[in-house]
Amino acid sequence: MAYNRLPSSGHNSPSPPASPLRSPTRLRHGGRSKPGRFTPGTPASRTLAHRLTGLLLSVLLRRQGIFLFAPLLYISGMLFYMGTVSFDVVPVIKHRPSPGSVYRSPQLYAKLRPEMDSDNSSTDAISTIWKHPKGGEWRPCINKSSGGLPESNGYIYVEANGGLNQQRASICNAVAVAGYLNATLVIPNFHYHSIWRDPSKFTEIYDQDFFVGSLKNEVRIVNSIPEYIMERFDHNMSNVYNFRIKAWSPIQYYVDTVLPKLLEEKIIRISPFANRLSFDAPPAVQRLRCLANYEALRFSAPILTMGETLVARMKDRSANSSGKYVSVHLRFEEDMVAFSCCVFDGGVKEKQDMDAAREKGWKGKFTKPGRVIRPGAIRINGKCPLTPLEVGLMLRGMGFNRSTSIYLASGEIYDAERNMAPLLEMFPLLQTKEMLASSEELAQFKNYSSRMAAIDYTVCLHSEVFVTTQGGNFPHFMLGHRRYLYGGHSQTIRPDKRKLALLFDNPNIGWRSFRRHMLSMRAHSDSKGTELKRPNDSIYSFPCPDCMCRANKSEDSRSLSAT
Repeated sequence: MAYNRLPSSGHNSPSPPASPLRSPTRLRHGGRSKPGRFTPGTPASRTLAHRLTGLLLSVLLRRQGIFLFAPLLYISGMLFYMGTVSFDVVPVIKHRPSPGSVYRSPQLYAKLRPEMDSDNSSTDAISTIWKHPKGGEWRPCINKSSGGLPESNGYIYVEANGGLNQQRASICNAVAVAGYLNATLVIPNFHYHSIWRDPSKFTEIYDQDFFVGSLKNEVRIVNSIPEYIMERFDHNMSNVYNFRIKAWSPIQYYVDTVLPKLLEEKIIRISPFANRLSFDAPPAVQRLRCLANYEALRFSAPILTMGETLVARMKDRSANSSGKYVSVHLRFEEDMVAFSCCVFDGGVKEKQDMDAAREKGWKGKFTKPGRVIRPGAIRINGKCPLTPLEVGLMLRGMGFNRSTSIYLASGEIYDAERNMAPLLEMFPLLQTKEMLASSEELAQFKNYSSRMAAIDYTVCLHSEVFVTTQGGNFPHFMLGHRRYLYGGHSQTIRPDKRKLALLFDNPNIGWRSFRRHMLSMRAHSDSKGTELKRPNDSIYSFPCPDCMCRANKSEDSRSLSAT
């Protein structure tokens, strides 16, 4: 029977035992107490302090006041005990710094290197890495219009901001908007950005004639606005009505808000125009994006020629692996390191460099009152850029050995001589565009960050393996473009940077355990190589199924009809 916890007069719950009755005769007549109980009578060898303590406890126990004076007794006992202990030597407990607060990768590299260099447990990963063969399940599948275009509703002029690939998104989105609104698109104008500092025009980065010709049945594209229209605005584009459109606006917003103004003015301006169109769009919009990104945008002849030359040279240097090479997009430039607010092992000089770079690039953004920066938390959350040393450790753990050919795509590495040394030790066949080409060959691109990035893009696009180490628009577009070329599989390693941060911070990990984690990470990238686009995913990273069809499965093919 269950006990009732509520008090009652019944017999459903047990009652506590009654308190023992006091026996005054024991004290009066010196009765013998029970064993273990303190009594005033003690051997002569006991100290006065012991006798007083025993007397006090005896009185309290007999008077049932122990619960009232228990805290006082405890404190008294501790003070008595501490008086008998010597504190000449005080032990010091050392606490290990919180995870991520210290950059430990150099120490880990020193520990793992001997066993890493002697590890011959498997063949080089580049020959066996992908389970999904090229040209597998998916193929490009974009319907193209063949008929003429109706009369234009007016001109759309956009100003694309950002770096190379952010501008690329602007171009493709502008094509989609202009085509959907039956407007004429003016060749996009590129903003000059304080970070990239590249004044290049559209025609200096892309093949403009090819771009216009590829889309001639889809969207009217012109190089300039007719004089008779610009006369109404005193030939000044700043006088043209400018739409300030929210990021990720749906195409219906353009129909409801932009189109009426376009019909009224016959020209509108949209500035800035980065990420101003939602990825969740109807098939007609997605088809135009696919055509623009994967078919119409081709680099200008000088960039394309230089890129293809470097691809050929990388393949020649990769003869031991049948011409296959690994490309790595490394973001460890000074501005990236500064913006991340992560701390590495550069000491006082690194701090001075980073403080100066933050102030130069972001004018007080990081020194606002009340702002707290926690580098350790940033690292553990996977937000720190991987260092060249960490990239090398990761790739060696994934099975790529010293004979692997590596192409490094990057800007100017911060403190390159010191930071690049361990990566070159692990991969002596590593190359960059500056190492593959002469200074004379690169002279026409050298001071233009977007053109240099376009060369890197070309060499990475044709590698057997692409490794991304930091988010951004470069890997964002590379993922999708490689899927489009290689049967739907990106053949890209995307590391789990949170897991890497914990592994690099573990001084006790051994080479076998580290290698097991890296192989698991590599396998995860392989399994994620073929993914279908979800509604809010970028079509520039996930071209399946909007831009591609299943090969040999016509019943599952999804081809966007021309509109």
